[in-house]
Amino acid sequence: MQVFTTPSRIIITCHKWLSPALQTEVAELGFTVTRSFQTGVELQGTVQDCIRLNLNLRCASQVMYSLKTFTCNSPDELYDNLLTLHWEKLIDPDGYFSVTSNVYHTSIQTNLFANLRVKDAIVDRMRNETGKRPSTGSEQSGAVVYLFWKHEEAEIFLDTSGETLAKHGYRKLPGKAPMLEALAAATILSTKWNRQSPFINPMCGSGTLAIEAALIATNRRPGLLRSNYAFMHITGYEEAMYTQERLRLDEQVKEVPDLLIIATDRSDQAIGISKTNAAAAGVEKLLQFAVCDFEKTNVPEHANGIVMFNPEYGERLGDEIELNATYAQIGDFLKNKCKGYTGYVFTGNLDLAKKVRLKPSRRIEFFNATIDCRLLEYEMYGGTKREDK
Repeated sequence: MQVFTTPSRIIITCHKWLSPALQTEVAELGFTVTRSFQTGVELQGTVQDCIRLNLNLRCASQVMYSLKTFTCNSPDELYDNLLTLHWEKLIDPDGYFSVTSNVYHTSIQTNLFANLRVKDAIVDRMRNETGKRPSTGSEQSGAVVYLFWKHEEAEIFLDTSGETLAKHGYRKLPGKAPMLEALAAATILSTKWNRQSPFINPMCGSGTLAIEAALIATNRRPGLLRSNYAFMHITGYEEAMYTQERLRLDEQVKEVPDLLIIATDRSDQAIGISKTNAAAAGVEKLLQFAVCDFEKTNVPEHANGIVMFNPEYGERLGDEIELNATYAQIGDFLKNKCKGYTGYVFTGNLDLAKKVRLKPSRRIEFFNATIDCRLLEYEMYGGTKREDK
């Protein structure tokens, strides 16, 4: 089974509602998306293609390479079907692998039992064929096998990512209620930012939005910050496959003269965390940090950039009553200090969003963990709206 050169179905998963941004990313890499859904996209490709996808994608969670689709109605049927696969040609008998799954079937009360049956089939097959068996565990540091089983349909994959791609590896200090890196990237990719004009991020918290903006503007890909993936532990993997793609990441990093990214927060601790994270991402020299109330954030005039807020919204931080005034002040700040810019407010509380007292030109749906959120866009015209038209 030459998975590095044999095309099969690839499913790239992501957090809910990130798939539009993910689909754009995949297409920009030269792949054709055959299907898109709320939590991912589908395409055709090899495990060699999966290497490139893993190193480049900002909005993805896992890159899955399909091995087999089959009808399944019991744990025994699951075991029997997986026993027929040539696992000895995919996993080193002296190596290590883990199993993850999503199972929706009446015969399975817990995913852990399904995982165990998958492990049993793989280990028994390899012991029968080689006389050896690999180690197994819950850590996704080696080869990873993924099972998706819903009703009578089951599919087994090689998870070529391992640890999630949604975390980009630079967040050394999380801060309070940090924004997931993949979510931050997707929100930025959904804006009208041209990646050259100013990016202003008041109330920056741990700095995720500002750091992702710097990474996107200079085309620094997540693969620059990570050195272990599950595809490295699949039989047939050669170091040159990874090295070639990794060198390409270095070559595509670009300089953006006069790039201006400003991140402010009234908390000394938050700015300290942001600087630490920016240094880990390799973009600390591209960011301007300041400790101040957001209303005192420097916004260069006549620059036509974007101003992006991710304020508290009363779910995990802050009190909603007190936040009413904060959202009203955000609206005043956008209206009075950000003429010519496009403003964005990411929030999970639409009642608070009304306090901004500006009419959004777009409302883009996202999820932050389990919270239904919106990215609200505000056109802040430099003159009158009639003159701009």
